[in-house]
Amino acid sequence: MYTVETFDLTKHYSGGKVKALTNCNIRVEEGRIFGLLGPNGAGKTTLVKTLLGIIHPTGGSAKVLGQPITDYHIHNKIGYLAENHRFPEFLNARQILLYYGKMSGLSKETLSRKIPELLELVNLSDWADVKTHKYSKGMAQRLGLAHALINDPDLIFLDEPTDGIDPVGRKEIRDLLLKLRTEGKTIFLNSHQLSEVERISDEIAILKNGNVLQIGRVDDFISVKSQYQLQIQNGTLSFSELCAGLNIPVLQAEDHYTVTVEDERHLNRLIDKLRAEKVLIKSIVPRKITLEDYFIDVIEEGEAL
Repeated sequence: MYTVETFDLTKHYSGGKVKALTNCNIRVEEGRIFGLLGPNGAGKTTLVKTLLGIIHPTGGSAKVLGQPITDYHIHNKIGYLAENHRFPEFLNARQILLYYGKMSGLSKETLSRKIPELLELVNLSDWADVKTHKYSKGMAQRLGLAHALINDPDLIFLDEPTDGIDPVGRKEIRDLLLKLRTEGKTIFLNSHQLSEVERISDEIAILKNGNVLQIGRVDDFISVKSQYQLQIQNGTLSFSELCAGLNIPVLQAEDHYTVTVEDERHLNRLIDKLRAEKVLIKSIVPRKITLEDYFIDVIEEGEAL
């Protein structure tokens, strides 16, 4: 089952002069963590707000939890943490969760059990009765996450959930999101923390200027097949000429070479040649790229699917 589906979803403003989102087509499977990436102004927030029914599309359609986004009943099964959210500063964490829990239709008895559990989950138990004007940004983020989970949603939209949170706190939230995934919940994640997205997302979509540039599994994007980084002691050997003789493309960096081989046999032919030339091999490691590297390449190329 697809938890989120869009069909040429489009949102234009000013009579089509501002194209915030154009012909967006994505599918998010149930029980997955889906990362939405893009530079500022790419259309990420527009997409999320359209799926939530906060703004209305100018073209196309979408389904959330199997229902059209015009069906407001689905909101009972959705959690949402907005970017730069604000809570009443004269209330404490317990009161805020009680207030929003009642708005979600939960009983006082249910909330009396659920609120302490959520505050413990986001590591705010000791701050439960402290007014939120004394909260740091990271603490406010954790409270926002508890708020997004108050109604035990099946689908959770998170906009920059780790913004302002220290490395230990980011790991705690990362572990929590992975735990929620094991419980069958679907998480739609919008974040500029690409390393965080890379660690936990099953799939990603990259947006630019309202267009989907790439969509697919993270592993498929960051894997670099048959590329290795070598550190050697050159001596008088021309490494580039040696690689040319073996039909191996090579790039030279300050402290290593990057070679592209056909397979492991091809790599071993290179190693045998280096040993025959009595070259000291310091290291050979498979080349890896980060999601940030891939993201920058896609954004610079800028061609939509």
